[in-house]
Amino acid sequence: MKFGGTSVGDASCIRRSAEIVVNASRQHSVAVVVSAMSGVTNRLIDAAHQAKRGDREAGKSLAEALHRQHFEAIAALISQEKSRSRVQSRVEEILAEGSRLYEGTALLRELTLRTLDSISSLGERLCAPVFSAALCELGIESSAVEATELIVTDSFHGGAEPQADATRQLSQERIGPLLSTGQVPVVTGFIGATADGVLTTLGRGGSDYSATILGAALDAGEIIIWTDVEGVLTADPRLVSEARTIPEISYREAAELAYFGAKVLHPKTLRPVLPASIPVWIRNSFAPEKPGTKITQHGRSIGGGVKALTAIRDVALISVGGPGIVGVPDVVGRTFSTTAQLRAEVLLISQSSSQNDICFIVAKAHSQGTLEALRREFAQDLAHQVVDHITMDPNIAIVAVVGENMRGTPGVAGRTFHALGREGVNIIAIAQGSSETNISFVVSDDSVKLALLATHREFGLGKQLTTESTANLIDWIGVGGGD
Repeated sequence: MKFGGTSVGDASCIRRSAEIVVNASRQHSVAVVVSAMSGVTNRLIDAAHQAKRGDREAGKSLAEALHRQHFEAIAALISQEKSRSRVQSRVEEILAEGSRLYEGTALLRELTLRTLDSISSLGERLCAPVFSAALCELGIESSAVEATELIVTDSFHGGAEPQADATRQLSQERIGPLLSTGQVPVVTGFIGATADGVLTTLGRGGSDYSATILGAALDAGEIIIWTDVEGVLTADPRLVSEARTIPEISYREAAELAYFGAKVLHPKTLRPVLPASIPVWIRNSFAPEKPGTKITQHGRSIGGGVKALTAIRDVALISVGGPGIVGVPDVVGRTFSTTAQLRAEVLLISQSSSQNDICFIVAKAHSQGTLEALRREFAQDLAHQVVDHITMDPNIAIVAVVGENMRGTPGVAGRTFHALGREGVNIIAIAQGSSETNISFVVSDDSVKLALLATHREFGLGKQLTTESTANLIDWIGVGGGD
């Protein structure tokens, strides 16, 4: 079970989440992964950048605020003085470590990725012992475990990749004995360590990823990601008011939605569970009686080819083009090898059949660096006007239409683009993967809501479940939906 930031946001949230664990532990062995308390990671990173500018007070002020926040939660959750004192001491140790990191950053006016990983990991490290103590208060034996003891990664700070075999060995050696004695381990999400023991992080939102890495390593029967939404929705409810929860979805569909911006899952979350076909649930810790969404190998059709829509913003469209590039050797290879060197993830690619233009999309955070690197790579081609332009448009968004059954349903693309044309939405670029699980298109950022509404209504995604689907949902809950 993984609990996100809002599910451990304060003492009442932690108590509610701990009660969910207690109920589950009556029937199952349970391991827990926790995020930082809501908003803490952002505050840690903001203060780190202030310290980089020489602000020596930023780290001190934040340490005091985090001390108050966690001590208030401890006071509300833990009645026994001995237990409370033990957790308070651990929190103070972690905060003291953080203060030293901030002090060093401010003195040097330098913030390395390794230091930023250490700073941004503090929130999870603070939360785990508090959550574990809350379980003990409810009568469940529990131990807080730092994921640096379990998850072995490469040395790429800010987005490390796990090493499956080494992680499996360490996790079973460390967590197996705890589970066998009826304890509930509470593990820090988001964090790993190199084989040499240097702390790394798995990227923002990586606690979901931590849960599936550990679930796969421990041969879990199922993984439940507890969050503040009732599963995977047909669209973002902030943009499409009639969006509803999807009862069951396939790994492929969920991965497509996560990749294209659905906030309910980290894009890499499902990778570890694919070989073993471990089901993953998305459920709401504020409404634990709701079944949520079950993610399985094959999913289940709820009628029609399209199952959900998503949009990803904060992206930029980069174009490399001009009539001359047809004769330039390996333009595509040079373009994407340059991008790969920056570890800038390419979200979508589109190329005209005439090969006059290649366009692709990266996160806005990587866009300027990618643009500059490409201009350096093609400097001579630009000077001789062989390559006409390398440009960037930051005011765009990707909309993805997702469904496992789209491949067997004629007319999905036609209906999609007809609905968009009817609403006057201009399409800048289009891409469809060979899996035919999604159709992705690029629109201006200010057209996203209209595009989602038009497509959602075209495929009737806001309709209630059919009687057959409701009956199936009841069956699913019976075989794996929790208490």
